Amino acid sequence: MKVRTAFAMLTLALGCGLAAAQTSQGVTRNEIVLGSIQDLSGPIAGFGKQDRLGMQLRVDELNEQSGGIHGRKIKLVFEDSQYDPKKAVLAAQKLVNQDKVFAVVGHIGTAQNLAAMPVQFEKNVMNLFPITGAREMYEPFHRLKFSFAASYYDQIAIFLPRLMKEKNAKKACIMYQDDEFGLEVLRGAEAGLKTISMELAEKTSYKRGATDFSSQVARMKAAGCDMVVLGTVIRETIGAIGESRKTGFNPTFLGSSAAYTDLIHKLGGKAMDGLYAGMTVQHPYLDDASPPVRFWANKYKTKFNEDPTVFSVYGYNTIDAFIQAAQKAGPNLTTDSFIKAMESMSFPTDIFGSAPASFGPKKRQGSNESRLSQIQDGRWKVLTNYVKPAAPG
Repeated sequence: MKVRTAFAMLTLALGCGLAAAQTSQGVTRNEIVLGSIQDLSGPIAGFGKQDRLGMQLRVDELNEQSGGIHGRKIKLVFEDSQYDPKKAVLAAQKLVNQDKVFAVVGHIGTAQNLAAMPVQFEKNVMNLFPITGAREMYEPFHRLKFSFAASYYDQIAIFLPRLMKEKNAKKACIMYQDDEFGLEVLRGAEAGLKTISMELAEKTSYKRGATDFSSQVARMKAAGCDMVVLGTVIRETIGAIGESRKTGFNPTFLGSSAAYTDLIHKLGGKAMDGLYAGMTVQHPYLDDASPPVRFWANKYKTKFNEDPTVFSVYGYNTIDAFIQAAQKAGPNLTTDSFIKAMESMSFPTDIFGSAPASFGPKKRQGSNESRLSQIQDGRWKVLTNYVKPAAPG
């Protein structure tokens, strides 16, 4: 009798040990804990708030309408990086070690993601669908990286030479943020100009968080540039264009998807007309949106008392992609089962007009297609269909 009891206890212990080995942190019988690092009080807090609300809307829909994923509701934990890589590291440490998140989803900012990822990867915590178009979000290959975005590099490399030809421009300059984000835009500009046997006539940078761009504008004006690439985000885009208009410097301006936001024309006014930007998902202007987008936007506005933006869409879509992959991973959700599911996922064009996306065992970028848009009469207008970058070589 004692032998049988001891054997039963040993079997139970082994079974519990096996079950523990098969689970991942952040996953319980009733809950999946996800973390997200946003700028909620720094220079791009406008984006961070919109991302957060979009994510929260999709989580609330899931939890309230279907009770979660295989019986597990999602819990979102947000941390504020203030757009500072050092604070992003602290945020990642808290999410990974204290909140025990299953994954970090929709983290905003290039330098911030690069600073936080080593903290996450050390604890086998995935970095899913960061809100940045930097190539480092999917290169070099790492099993814990998944990115949805067309890169800043490709956006600029595709559309800069096209605009140079269309505008018959003779000299191109660049003003860029002095960090990994800005450098990606710079590299894309250099690569794009190389295809038409040109080089940048002037390169000028600014420190993250700067507010005065008079010296940068003066340098580009002195160089005689009639095309200016902007490796800028919100206030730097507005500041650079505003200063240029004020001094009578009126080149063609081209930004990346980091500058594709309604905040540019809302805050910058008429002076922002003419700005071009690479982009993917279109800003949801509600007076010309499709019925499904208007229905979605009404839910958003009812819940948060403000209109959604393209960054609201980014946040919503990141959580929606997680939900689809987690459902496919099955009831036994682990990091390994989620990765296996993600590597077979395909996402068709959605109600927002996103390009189709897919992932694979060695493919960590969902889509590399982007479009060109321009501010015309105080709103963004899409000018091209989706374009893929040229094949290397």
